[in-house]
Amino acid sequence: MQKKGQFITLEGVDGVGKSTVVPSIEQVLQAQEISYFITREPGGTPLAEGIRKLLLSDWKEPVTAEAELFLIFAARAQHVAEVIKPRIEAGTWVICERFTDASFAYQGGARELSLGFVEKLANAVHAEYWPDLTIYLDIDVEIALQRRSHRVQDRIEKETIDFFEVARETYLKLAETQPRITKIDASVPLPDLNRAVGKVVERFVAQHT
Repeated sequence: MQKKGQFITLEGVDGVGKSTVVPSIEQVLQAQEISYFITREPGGTPLAEGIRKLLLSDWKEPVTAEAELFLIFAARAQHVAEVIKPRIEAGTWVICERFTDASFAYQGGARELSLGFVEKLANAVHAEYWPDLTIYLDIDVEIALQRRSHRVQDRIEKETIDFFEVARETYLKLAETQPRITKIDASVPLPDLNRAVGKVVERFVAQHT
């Protein structure tokens, strides 16, 4: 029987450096000759990328928290069915920038929706495909916002600092209660951050190969 692949996710508030540390994960997996696939959320398939554009665009009408959450899970359902599930079942490791923990933090925490409701949607969409390892990059929100201040802001990135503070607080609470989540200080210099992420992945690989 084909051994399933592992599912690794990267989480953190906008500007924390999720994309930046992906190469350090790839380096570890390549050294161990592990087949892997990099993807992101919202997105990952043509349909899900289309939904991403809807989510992040500015609209003349306010986008309700519920509409935002349902759109995200619509994209996630397609992503899991078309990308994540088949690859994991085929033995490929999947590395995804953001997953359902982002929904807990942003729509559950910052948008003040019920975390229980978010969890129900998650179990309906990916009950068998929760992450095996989540690397949560933690940083002071003001620093994160400064890091991304040079780029064009999408609808969610334009939210207030208080919004992102609540999202961070929710992430921190999740990290305290979920053993699969490893918190890493993302305020350190990039070489140190890459080494820290690499070590976490090395330990995880040693336990699962």
